[in-house]
Amino acid sequence: MDTSATSANPVDVDKFLVEKLLAPEPEMAAARRRAHEAGLPHIEVSEMQGKFLMLLTQIAGAKRVLEIGTLGGYSTTWLARGVGPEGHVTTCEYEPLHARVAADNLAASGVEDRVEIRIGAALDTLDSLLAEDGEPFDLFFIDADKENNAHYIDLAIMLGRPGSVIVVDNVVREGAVLEEGDPLTDAGRLVNGVRRGIDVLGSNPRVDATALQTVGVKGWDGFAVGIIR
Repeated sequence: MDTSATSANPVDVDKFLVEKLLAPEPEMAAARRRAHEAGLPHIEVSEMQGKFLMLLTQIAGAKRVLEIGTLGGYSTTWLARGVGPEGHVTTCEYEPLHARVAADNLAASGVEDRVEIRIGAALDTLDSLLAEDGEPFDLFFIDADKENNAHYIDLAIMLGRPGSVIVVDNVVREGAVLEEGDPLTDAGRLVNGVRRGIDVLGSNPRVDATALQTVGVKGWDGFAVGIIR
């Protein structure tokens, strides 16, 4: 098929796919508005990506999910839908304001009873979870401060089991991942954190991983997806 003359763009395609594949979600749209009105950054996953996370959770049969980076609870809600009424999501959030907005959004979506928000530095929370020695998690969604991606992945491997799924967001960053970043800048440290996380996924013998580039309303980015051997 000759597409050389098409005027389509990735944002329009995203809108088309949302219209065709997703049912209207007024409560999810309201969750976005609450988060934005509270001053949270507009960096939550897209509708299509949220539905992807829900379906991936269901495909994996995950009943215990650990999310690193709650923000306003948008992705958390999709994950909570994925685990179902008998499942549980633990989500880590550093900012108390974000956690409060997320709690309101989870309640409005009717999934607050299957989610626990742990407030504080995620590395500390993960260490606490290790010390608690609870049941392993079935799926991890890592979408927080990228500088710590490698540490988050290492700890996810320790908190998971053979067959657990690890999903890492924002691993392409408009192609910036190709080159080492300037460690003296925030943007450079962020890119370097992403690169270190990819190195862990590619070198740790306990993980089998790949990555998919994404394009759409969130720009040019991607997910890394791995499974614990």
